[in-house]
Amino acid sequence: MGRTYIVEETVGQYLSNLNLQGKTFVSGLLIGQCSSQKDYVILATRTPPKEEQNESPKHPKAKLDNLDEEWATEHANQVSRMLPGGLLVLGVFIVTTLEMGNEFQNTLRRLVFAVEKSLNKKRLWNFTEEEVSERVTLHICSSTKKYLLFRCLGYKSSAKPADWKYQNGLSASWLSLECTVYINIHVPLSATSVSYTLEKNTKNGLARWAKQIENGVYLINGQVKDEDCELLEGQKKSSRGNTQATNHSFDVRVLTQLVLNSDHRSTATVQICSGSVNLKGAVKCRAYVHSNKPKVKDAVQAMKRDILNTVADRCEILFEDLVLNEIPEKKVMNSEKEFHILPHRVFVPIPGSAVMLCDYKFGDESAEEIRDHFIEMLDHMIQIEDLEIAEEVNTACVSSSVNTEASLDNTDDEQPKQPIKTTVVLKIQQNIGIIFLLKH
Repeated sequence: MGRTYIVEETVGQYLSNLNLQGKTFVSGLLIGQCSSQKDYVILATRTPPKEEQNESPKHPKAKLDNLDEEWATEHANQVSRMLPGGLLVLGVFIVTTLEMGNEFQNTLRRLVFAVEKSLNKKRLWNFTEEEVSERVTLHICSSTKKYLLFRCLGYKSSAKPADWKYQNGLSASWLSLECTVYINIHVPLSATSVSYTLEKNTKNGLARWAKQIENGVYLINGQVKDEDCELLEGQKKSSRGNTQATNHSFDVRVLTQLVLNSDHRSTATVQICSGSVNLKGAVKCRAYVHSNKPKVKDAVQAMKRDILNTVADRCEILFEDLVLNEIPEKKVMNSEKEFHILPHRVFVPIPGSAVMLCDYKFGDESAEEIRDHFIEMLDHMIQIEDLEIAEEVNTACVSSSVNTEASLDNTDDEQPKQPIKTTVVLKIQQNIGIIFLLKH
């Protein structure tokens, strides 16, 4: 038997109602969550057409070989930023007017692994050995309504069949984890690596910081729980066998704290620096796990990845904004001190689901612009009043001065003259986050 995909019923309705608008095919992304036993698909979104294609579809009989991988991959990168912890791009779908032969699977496999390769480059984390590395391809014929579903391990590997089962209200009772992490990340700009761009230096610094998050200890209700324990262990069972809170409101709260592992020691290094980048602020994090007996390790992993993703995404968006506004990197580097506000996180609910997706907003962007971006990327209507803006003040400070700095792998910009013991205590305090686990 192949791997099973449990799919939200609204996803099937969305795929059935897709309008090809005279084109021979429409492609898009499948979004959801992996687990050890099965995968959950809670959302599908078509890849928006390019402007020139949207204006004049001159080639209605274009071959599927003309599928624009680069455009589809860029769409996946944009959508990936909008996914909270626990959610992934699980694969791709394509809807065609005609049934296609087996050779068509090569086109789909090439597309799904182009997407996965691009997403992997941006991540500050790696999949564990226990996680499923397969990605799914779904082909639907709009004329016959037949579908073909395959899971792929690699581009050169053979596709394997899978089961596709619809379920109503799949994500209506998923668990939500919320966390505010106060960051103060110091990234020295090495004078010996002049060929490195500001963006590359920052990414290298974030990779070092990511190890702190990965090595952190997560406490649930003030206790370290076994990672293989059920997340909602001890909660009452309803007559239907579902876990619920004692007040029957499905509002389960688990207080979790993130602290640095005391066994993890930093090694001091001395290097010649031309400047530094400091990232400071309160980061609003959110993650989701399915309600089918999730383990503690599932929740912790989802939250860790959201912390890493949202900080990396904000930095990437800031650098893109600097390029769009034609602010040369040399100008930033040559400034004695330059401050930039990182974008705020904006959440929006998926209709009929407990899950919320996100986007990022600079101060001068309107709510209408954020709404329009959601609609363009996700192909789902949302209302402005549904936007939930996380009130944060996060800054990136670029300091440029030739000096010698003593930098720690998990350093903050405390004064080096302070005793080591005091510095370590400050680090731990600044990396404390609070996570609330909510069952809707």
